[in-house]
Amino acid sequence: MPMFEYTARSQTGQIQKGQLDVAGKDDVSAYLRKNRLILVSVREAPKQIKFSMGGPRVKTRDVVIFTRQFATMINAGLPLVQSLNILAAQTENKTLADVTRAVVYDVESGNTLADAFSKHPKAFSQLYVNMVAAGEAGGILDTILLRLATFLEKNDALVRKVKGAMIYPGVIISVAAGAIAILLIFVIPTFQSMFASANLELPLPTRVVIGMSSFLIGYWWAILLGVGAGLFGIRSYYATAPGRLQIDALLLKAPILGDVIRKSAVSRFTRTLGTLVSSGVSILEGLEITAKTAGNQVVHNAVMESRQSIAGGETIAAPLEKSKVFPPMVISMIAVGEQTGGLDEMLSKIADFYDEEVDVAVSALLSLLEPAMIVGLGVVVGGMVIAMYLPIFDMMNAVQ
Repeated sequence: MPMFEYTARSQTGQIQKGQLDVAGKDDVSAYLRKNRLILVSVREAPKQIKFSMGGPRVKTRDVVIFTRQFATMINAGLPLVQSLNILAAQTENKTLADVTRAVVYDVESGNTLADAFSKHPKAFSQLYVNMVAAGEAGGILDTILLRLATFLEKNDALVRKVKGAMIYPGVIISVAAGAIAILLIFVIPTFQSMFASANLELPLPTRVVIGMSSFLIGYWWAILLGVGAGLFGIRSYYATAPGRLQIDALLLKAPILGDVIRKSAVSRFTRTLGTLVSSGVSILEGLEITAKTAGNQVVHNAVMESRQSIAGGETIAAPLEKSKVFPPMVISMIAVGEQTGGLDEMLSKIADFYDEEVDVAVSALLSLLEPAMIVGLGVVVGGMVIAMYLPIFDMMNAVQ
């Protein structure tokens, strides 16, 4: 049954509020009359929003559409609550619709829009909440929402570029692993039986491949356990602060892939901070939010050191330069932006430039990975086939 929240007045004039789990509003009225209370108002309480692993999630694209439509309605002069009700009714994402209804309830209860959004961090990030708060305080909520939508679109595009670069290698590795497993489990044992019946002395490569096949067939469970334990160990180590720092530092130093990660981190940092600063969020708060959304512990630490530097009356650029993550051009442009008072504009220019650089880096990564992985797969599978045919060549030579 739905949950209803009511406000009632006692015979002495005292206001009472409470909740009832009943079938409808009439049952609430009946309950209050029974207890000699006068109904003032009653409404259905919002559902508790739960984000489960298997349930529908709020995608970035859904939030972008929500934000753009919200900005358009606010700009057109529609009241805040009416705009939110319209958005809740027309959004196709059920979870986002439930979240929006809960936001409406909180706003009607006297909370600010930013406070209402902050109760749903899975749908609205800390950056989103802080920018909305700045928009409410400055009376430019529609402008801030449009900036937010643009930022989310560009950030989502950047994330999809980096993830897209990982899909092709993942597919190739999966196909290669499947092909090798099929050869070792089904094909090699047939050759092994044939060689055993011929009583041949096998060459070293053939013995190695047969040994690999026997080990996989006999101890496949140990291999799976070992891979699972290794992944769990890496994940657990990455969950610790030192582990995350060490792994993220290694990823930044990785050939080719490290360049993609570095450029995407620079783009995300500059665009996030630039959007926050231009929206009226203080530089200290902006740096803290940017650090949390960096996606890399090395970058996070560098940004937090910059925040401490600013708090001590120094510049942002010096700590960023010490981190060795940000290229000299980025450091110089940030320093110029600080000196001229146009930091937000300079950060946006850097972000636009590095968006293009990420495209180039991803293309370079794929152009190198494609032939390398094809050659690697050919060498492994071809080497196994040749190893199994070596004894056959010996048999043919012996017959001649």
